[in-house]
This record gives sequence, structure tokens and C-alpha cells, in this order.
Amino acid sequence: MGTSLAAAVSAALPGVRADLEDLVRIESVWADPDRHDAVRRSAEAVASLLTDAGFIDVEIVSAGGGPAVIGHHRAPAGAPTVLLYAHHDVQPEGDHDAWDSPPFQATERGERLYGRGAADDKAGIAAHLAAYRAHDGNPPVGVTVFVEGEEESGSPTLVSLLHKYRDRLSADVIVIADSTNWDVGVPALTVSLRGLVDCEVEVRTLSHAVHSGMWGGVAPDALTALCRLVATLHDEDGNVAVEGLHTCEVADLDYPDDRLRTDSGLLPGVHAIGSGPVVHRLWGKPAIAVIGIDAPAAGGASNTLVPSARAKISMRIAPGSDAAASLDALVTHLQAHVPWGAEIHIERGELGSAYAIDARGPAYDAARSAFREAWDGTEPVDIGVGGSIPFIAEFAKIFPDAAIVVTGVEDPDTRAHGINEGLHLAEFARVCLAEALLLSNLADTTDTARGQR
Repeated sequence: MGTSLAAAVSAALPGVRADLEDLVRIESVWADPDRHDAVRRSAEAVASLLTDAGFIDVEIVSAGGGPAVIGHHRAPAGAPTVLLYAHHDVQPEGDHDAWDSPPFQATERGERLYGRGAADDKAGIAAHLAAYRAHDGNPPVGVTVFVEGEEESGSPTLVSLLHKYRDRLSADVIVIADSTNWDVGVPALTVSLRGLVDCEVEVRTLSHAVHSGMWGGVAPDALTALCRLVATLHDEDGNVAVEGLHTCEVADLDYPDDRLRTDSGLLPGVHAIGSGPVVHRLWGKPAIAVIGIDAPAAGGASNTLVPSARAKISMRIAPGSDAAASLDALVTHLQAHVPWGAEIHIERGELGSAYAIDARGPAYDAARSAFREAWDGTEPVDIGVGGSIPFIAEFAKIFPDAAIVVTGVEDPDTRAHGINEGLHLAEFARVCLAEALLLSNLADTTDTARGQR
């Protein structure tokens, strides 16, 4: 079976890649209201691909947000049903001039296919299509494909969608194709993900701007006050200094310094922050970043003391954390550390739950076996992810009996969300084969998922 499936996947890959390149051309940025029509076109393209592949009851659905697509292949008698998830919306592309090739034109260079969404996560859609086509449109299990349209905006209406279409989305195994592998050539199951909370903090010190020469040294400016405030979020080593946050144990994997520097893009001489093993800092500890500041631009700034300044603060939280309590701790810290009696106003933002998976049971055995075969005998590893996929916790709540398998097409140099996002083509081929093998393996497993999550 493995040899014939490998040949079938290989035969399907050229068409799947062409479909992926067509999807990349659609600027499906749900975060940009001016491109909501493009997101709709993207959903229509996905629906057409599923219909052409042989799925039935293909429908574009919405709960007031981005359009999602659902398609079905009914399970043979006694066989489990597998839900294959991906998303067709993408991150904003940023400065086009910073890309080495146009962001919405899939371009092959070296071992990679570059373009916004080429990996995250239109390649997930393509992998689902490849696995289904490799089985000639007749896999030995039931398959439901669910392709979301607003994941990169925090999936604000996903819970409503899951409840509204619960019966259509119910499955024994849920495969989330939106994560990463440990390295090129080393497959992985993602078993933990950090959560995400954020807020916007505004500091005010003056009722109006004043001349810095006349009042500097007496009247504090808000931008300096804000800088002093955000500097209290870390200790001298870069560890998060907010009290009351949770940490957890993670997989014991070595992350050499040279690989860390290459994967993260650290500049020569720049030190990694925090203390403890790298994977613990990435997966099992909180992290805080100031991801935006509203203040006068440096170019053309006048000699004026700024009356107010605003920053957006993003905090990743460890599995086992309560998202609301973690945000409370961050807000309490900011309120306690604002300098010079400045006014502080905090607007609470997103709450995204962390999640940990007990990856034991027949569904996970089937996945590991598929990975091992697709990667020519390389043993898959269990990893955490420092990023967040908050909706996994929602899937677990709504479908408590389903086994949730988190995997994906990315690798450490994918640069998802960044400039020159790229898909490693050889890894993509292995992912496609692994998913085709997984569908076969699940058909051969008794009591595949019930009670095994």
C-alpha cells in the first residue's frame, strides 16, 4: 500500500502544486476590509477544487465573519471519519519591495516556493487535496475538509461556526494542518501550543504638547514614560518579570545555538534572551513583546514633549495557563509600574487559550507510523510550538471524543507571517504522502479515536 500510495502522491503533486500557485495569486487577507472580496474568491476557488476532487455537499459557510468551506466524503460502513482542517486566509504581506519576488506570485527559488500563503496555510489545503487524490477520490475513511477564512485574524467567529455546523463537522479524528516540523527532514507532532493575550496601553502626562526646551527636565513626556513602563516587563536577562504567570514542562529536545541563530535570524553579537533550555523558553514559558507603538515618527519630529503615547503588548502564555488570569496579571503589572504618576489607560484585547495534547492512542500511533514511512524511516518527534492556535482548545471542547492531531507543512525557515514566506517543496511532498498514509492507517485501526484524546 505504501509504495502504491507514494506513486499516486507523486503523480498528483504537479496538479496540486498548480492549484496551490493559483490560490497564492488570490490576495485573501481578511484583516484588510478592502480585500474581503478576494477572500470570498479564495473560498470559491477552494470550493471548486473540493468539488472537482469528488467531495459532495461542498458549501461556503459563514457565521458573520470570513467565509469557510466544508466538503464531505462519506465514511464506508464501520470506518471512522477524519476532519482535515486548514485555512485559506493569509497574513498581510507588508512591503512588496522587501520581498525578493512578488508576494502573490508563487516563485520557485532553490528548494522553496515563495509567496504569501505558499506555506501558511494554503499548502495545508493542497496537502489535503493531494492525500484525497492519491486515493483516487475514494479513501477508506470518511473525510470532511474544513477550510477556514479568518484564522489570521484570530478566528473570531469560528466557535459560532463549529456550533452551527457541529453535525457536519463531527469526526473521530481531527487533523490540524497549520503547524510545523522540527526540521527539514525531521517530522513532528505538535503536542503543546502557547496561548496569546494582548492589550493596548496608553500613557498620558500632559494636557497638550509643550516646547521641550522650555519644559524639558521638569515636565515628563509620555513617550519616555511609556518606554520606562514597557522596560519593566523583563528582567536584565530578558525573562518576563510579570508576577503570577504559569510555566510548564516541555519535550526534552536540544536546540543548538548555531541553529537558533540561523532559524531566528539573530544578528551577529545579539544575545538570545531569557534563561533555561531554549525549548523551555520557546514552548513552556511566557514571552512578551511590544509589537506596535503609536507616537510621532522620527522623521520630521519637532522639539516637543509628547502628551500621550500608546503601545500594543502581546504576551504568549504557557500551556496550563488561564488566559483571562494571565491578562489580569499583565494589566496589574502595568498599572503598578507606570512612572511619575502618569495616567494609564488599558484596553484589553485578545484571549487565546494555550493547549496541551495527550498524544497517546491509536490515532497518534497511526500518525507516527505514517510520518515514519513518509520520511524514509526517520522517527517523528513530539514538539511544542511557541506560537498559538487558540481554536484547538475550542475544537476539543466541542468535539471532546475526537483525537486531535496537529501537524503541518512548515519548517524553521518557512518565515510564516514574514517577508519571503516559503514552502520547502521536498518537505511538502513528504507531508502529502504522510497524510495519504494516515488515511489508510486510520482505516486499519479499531476504535481509532473514541476516548483517546
